[in-house]
Amino acid sequence: MKKLTISLCFLLSALGASAQSRKHIANFSLFQQYFNPALTGYEGSMVKTYYRDQWTGFEDAPRTIFASVELDAADITAWRRSDVMKTRNPDYYNRQAGAKHAYGLSVLHDSFGPFVETQVNLSYGSRIRLSEKMSMRAGVAMTYGIQRLNGNKLVIDQDGDQEYLDYLGKENRANKLDVNLGVMLTGQDAYLGYALQDIAKGEVSSGDEFMEGTYAMQHVVQAGYRTAVSEHIGFVANGIFRYDSFQKETTEVQAKAVFQNVFWAGGGYRHNLAYTVNAGVRLNQFKVGYVLEMPTGDAQHIGKNTSEFMVTYNLFPVKYPKLGKKVTMW
Repeated sequence: MKKLTISLCFLLSALGASAQSRKHIANFSLFQQYFNPALTGYEGSMVKTYYRDQWTGFEDAPRTIFASVELDAADITAWRRSDVMKTRNPDYYNRQAGAKHAYGLSVLHDSFGPFVETQVNLSYGSRIRLSEKMSMRAGVAMTYGIQRLNGNKLVIDQDGDQEYLDYLGKENRANKLDVNLGVMLTGQDAYLGYALQDIAKGEVSSGDEFMEGTYAMQHVVQAGYRTAVSEHIGFVANGIFRYDSFQKETTEVQAKAVFQNVFWAGGGYRHNLAYTVNAGVRLNQFKVGYVLEMPTGDAQHIGKNTSEFMVTYNLFPVKYPKLGKKVTMW
């Protein structure tokens, strides 16, 4: 591995950025399909986006923009046949009993110092109904990533170092094609699943060699549970565990209270990296949310908070119940 790669990976890891190959999303419970393609269309046909401003005030700090669209064939069929998704009866339309196929497209753009990365993800999910309220899902995603390194932004300790001359003063680019796979057991109020990301470990790549040796297959475990506590209050808990041979494990948990399926507020913890507080509101087909992330543990020396804003939109009109015994958000 080239000296440049070693130096950059050490720097980014020390700053908590995980060498850009592990993306942290504070609202991970609302962007489940990014981590596991089996959850494509799990919440229905939606457009989702978030903006993440990491370490606000830090020059050239990481900034991420994400956008996705998911289409669930069950939604399309129900809407075409009888406009059933507009019903006020929350039990009338059951996505678990609908069509078996869902499709997704997502784009992520991330910048950090001299690095700029763009990811495109095409996903497909299919489900088998096991019972009235439970399904087994499987999914696959084709991913294409472009990493750029701006040599004009590199600062080296020793002028004229031969190891860096190939990258200084020019735009460097590396491309990667890979595959993600996932399975998921889902119900109306719980989910549990496992996924593999970057199965090819960067073997299908081209371009400059500055990212050579930095790719690893990632293991992802996700789980979530939601329940009504009273006629007006619900409780939602989500967790995610991620592991690869380079960056080892990361565990994150989140819990929030929901009021009448309209407002939510809660908090979370990313092991040895950050505490989070979150809040949001549902406005008809929109959900708008915000997360404040505060560094701790290995990232505490950074001393800068992170802000994350998210918006999701249901492509088909849905009438949600005012809680009662049914929580409808993750």
